[in-house]
Amino acid sequence: MGAALKVTGLSVVYGAAIEALEDVSLVVPEGGFVALLGANGAGKSTMLKAISGLLRFENGRARSGRIEYDGEDISAVASHQLARRGILHVREGRFVFPSMTVEENLEAAAFARGNRGPKVARHVYDEIFEYFPSLKRRRLSPAGYLSGGEQQMLAIGRALYAQPKLLMVDEASLGLAPKVAAEIFEILARINIERKLSILVVEQNVSLALRHASYGYVLESGRLVQEGEAESLMDRDKLTKRYLGAAAQQNAH
Repeated sequence: MGAALKVTGLSVVYGAAIEALEDVSLVVPEGGFVALLGANGAGKSTMLKAISGLLRFENGRARSGRIEYDGEDISAVASHQLARRGILHVREGRFVFPSMTVEENLEAAAFARGNRGPKVARHVYDEIFEYFPSLKRRRLSPAGYLSGGEQQMLAIGRALYAQPKLLMVDEASLGLAPKVAAEIFEILARINIERKLSILVVEQNVSLALRHASYGYVLESGRLVQEGEAESLMDRDKLTKRYLGAAAQQNAH
């Protein structure tokens, strides 16, 4: 199996001196489901921003390293061009358009892939609504009236609308009730299997992420400190105690 994404020796700095990542490497196989774990401030979101080209908007830059997508170095490619190539980044905080309806939010993703208008086959809507039935029921409602879980579903659905080849989701469970968070991860796992879509998730809830991912990486203070098959990481109690903090340890049980 080839690699959809390969990051090698990536070091990232913000401003002139703040080092967020140091010599980090990871691989997302084609059709794989990979989790990037770590406590708040470990550098997880920075990794996703480096891959999707958003670092430059936050005064960040890669000091060294290489990011490959489908075997091509994309380290210097602009974020909008990466989206058009199929790299879709669901950012922490959801960022839905509150005054627009669910359907209008989905249609907005057409522009991410470079389409001039929102003309997408009806089956694309149907596929998204099959994964997220609650969105179908509220498809004409303004996104600002949705619950937090529904907004997260909409953010993921909007990325799916753009027909990604690599889907990256930052803190999918953040601020959500455990039942809703579990539902979202079950849907992500289903999408991964049914669509053979490569997925990279950033997550603090260790057990939830590793329950569905096949492989995991652990960051601590910008450095890679652990990696392995998801099942083997689940068995390492010291992982949550040492690297992920008390809050994550509680989530793991």
